[in-house]
Amino acid sequence: MRMLDLDSLEIFRTVAREGGVIRAAARLNRVQSNVTTRIKQLEERLGVALFRRQGRSLVLSAEGDSLLVHAEQLLRLADEAESALRDGPARGPFRLGSLESTAGSRLPAILARYHRLHPAVVIELGTGNTAALLQKVIDYRLEAAFVSEPFTAPGLASIPVFEEELVLITARGHLPVQRAADLGRSTILAFSQGCSYRKRLEDWFGQANVLPERVLEFASYPAIIACVAAGTGCAIVPRSVLLTLRASVDVAEHALPERVRRNRTHLVWRGEPSPALQRLITLLDALPPASRAAVPGRRAKSPETMPA
Repeated sequence: MRMLDLDSLEIFRTVAREGGVIRAAARLNRVQSNVTTRIKQLEERLGVALFRRQGRSLVLSAEGDSLLVHAEQLLRLADEAESALRDGPARGPFRLGSLESTAGSRLPAILARYHRLHPAVVIELGTGNTAALLQKVIDYRLEAAFVSEPFTAPGLASIPVFEEELVLITARGHLPVQRAADLGRSTILAFSQGCSYRKRLEDWFGQANVLPERVLEFASYPAIIACVAAGTGCAIVPRSVLLTLRASVDVAEHALPERVRRNRTHLVWRGEPSPALQRLITLLDALPPASRAAVPGRRAKSPETMPA
């Protein structure tokens, strides 16, 4: 006898996402007691505890984390089956991931157009670094994600979407930087481990046998740029972000070697694209070359030869 039903899985997934019964009940428009009962019934059927309490929140147990991967996949397949049978416009939730930089500088116009073309699709956009986004796609927690090179993703499909020019930024007045050694034992400001841009900067330092003083981790580009402008250290950012935030005047830009400077953003997904994802792929394929290229503008001057 089958122990799982889609309704129970939807309730379970919502509690996992919201971190508690109260918020899940509000999102599902159900009474709290009903949500609690359905979770207990699911745990009894499976013979495992799906959650454990951590302070005022509920967090997934190891068994719950495993079930969530399957629940995401089953619920997605159900949405696709319903959409295919209706043979109508794409609809329902579409869980999409993105780098912070891409979400801020590249996606606003694209997602606005997507919404106009497919108003029945509700995009749930989450941000993270490349490593975290790839894992969520693999685990079916995201249908697709925009990630940056370099990355390894066996079993995932991908298409290159955007060209980015990465630049090194320091406080204004900093001496010109032509090689990593010019930064001395500078502090690096970056996102957490798993950020592909951070890895490029650390590799550049490492190839020149330069050891940074330390690495300070941040969760947003505005915070990174503000601290760089204040003289805290250096960072590597896409020029498109500087232009979007109008922050070019606040910092000094330094060109990076070609192998570090040029970067591509890819859209990755697992399995057959859902109707909502296929609509996004079609929209991206139709972008003019100018929308895909590195954002034009003043480029930091680099010498003929840029040693490591």
